Order: sequence, then structure tokens, then C-alpha cells
Amino acid sequence: MAVNSVRIAAAQMTSINDLATNYATCARLVKEAASAGAKLLCFPENFSFVGAKDGESLKIAEPLDGPIMKGYCALARESNMWLSLGGFQERGSDDAHLCNSHVLIDDAGNIRSTYKKMHLFDVDVPGGAVYKESSFTEAGKEIVAVDSPFGRLGLTVCYDLRFPEVYQQLRFHHGAQVLLVPAAFTKVTGEAHWEVLLRARAIETQCYVIAAAQGGKHSEKRESFGDTLIIDPWGTVIGRLPDRASTGIVVADIDFSLIESVRTKMPISQHRKPIEFWKQASM
Repeated sequence: MAVNSVRIAAAQMTSINDLATNYATCARLVKEAASAGAKLLCFPENFSFVGAKDGESLKIAEPLDGPIMKGYCALARESNMWLSLGGFQERGSDDAHLCNSHVLIDDAGNIRSTYKKMHLFDVDVPGGAVYKESSFTEAGKEIVAVDSPFGRLGLTVCYDLRFPEVYQQLRFHHGAQVLLVPAAFTKVTGEAHWEVLLRARAIETQCYVIAAAQGGKHSEKRESFGDTLIIDPWGTVIGRLPDRASTGIVVADIDFSLIESVRTKMPISQHRKPIEFWKQASM
């Protein structure tokens, strides 16, 4: 590991509708990451629970000071590791809604930041199922970036990946160096678009992208694509699990000198047109 770098890890798992089982899997993966020298472990969307039936996620939704999140805060503290918990079922403003919240916990077990998923997955997947995330989820409205020992982190969740504006804002207006994309992509959309979208986000922002993914069959009705990836600011895949549907971790180093080098040699931040330019050009 270079002097100007820090080791991180991304987890892949097949969460089910059992909180205790998923927690045990997460605890095991934290130990693996710690043994590999990682100081941050990124978990996928819905790491703590994937419902098998409609309405199950709403039933287990809790506030961030509830016992589920307290358990993960304790896990971070006991392992002396930062945790990116992508897609936690946080209780919403009423009993019919939850928030799909990306929670960042530091190595002392404190919640450092929370991002609520902005773009909700209301899609009729070609050749697949129909999804209506907005029927039980409140959309977030705030972009979130936070300083950490792993650089300035930009927090997103899954379907956000299809909306480059979020990532442009994170890089050019909020100073992000590392973009976190926890996900549970469907098998159909993952095969078509997962890697190319992630690499595009890395290239156009000149950021590292850490994409922890759900993979495999969660229940009779639901399957996720998997393929957990870590991508550098040049768009090169530097970490990937060999088995797309397996449970495990992938480890890589965030090299801050590489971020600086890529941005210096191709200074797109200086060449971007301001919003006023585009308003004038479209008149």
C-alpha cells in the first residue's frame, strides 16, 4: 500500500428477510475486511433486510436510534472500522412509508452522515418484474458528501446511478473524491448496464467508485445481479469478486495521488461550462 493511500473493502451478500441472519453475515464480513487491513467496509443496499413479501420492509423499519442500527454501530466500534450501510429501512414520516437511507458510521460507532435515496425505482423491467418503490418509500431531497479518512465521500444509493447529475454535483460542487454506490440491481438491468454505468460515473467525475452489490436469490420472487466492483478515477476496475453471486469482500487501495494526477492531467473541472452557458445556448 502506497504512503498516500488507504485500504477499503466492499461487501457482496444475499440478504434475506431475517435480521439476525443478515447481521451475522455482516459481522463475518467485517472480520474478513479487518483481517485484510481495510479501514472502511461498504455494504450493499438492503444489507440488513430484504423482504420476501410486500409490506415486510415497512414492518421492520426503525428510526436510526433503534436497536437494529445500534447493533451495527456497536459492530463498527468493536471492530474499529468505518461502515457504509447502504439502503437501511429507516422509519418514514408515517406508518405507510420508510426512507431508503445510506448511513455512514465511523470507527467509534457514531453515525457521521445519512443520505436518503433520491431516485425511487418505479420501473417495469423489460422481461422482468414491475417495481414501485415510491408506493412505500419517501424520496430524499439532499445531496450528501462527508469528509473521512478515505477522502471526501459522496453518498448515493442504487437507482441514483442512472442520473449523472447527482454525481456531477457531488464532484464539482461538493468536492467528492470517492463515490459510494450500494445497490441491489435486478439481474436483467445489471447484465445490461451495471458495469458501464459505474465506469462512466468514475470517468466523468474522476472519482473512485465503490459499488457494493446484493447478489443471488433472496426469495422465490427476487434475485439481484451482484458483481461488486471498485473502480479508480481513470475508469479501471481494480476490485471485483470472482463469483457474481457469492458472499464475500473485495479489497482495494484508495490512492489520493492518483486522484490528483488524473485531475491535473485532464482538468475537466476547469473546462466545464457553467449552468448559465447552457441556459444561454438553449435560447
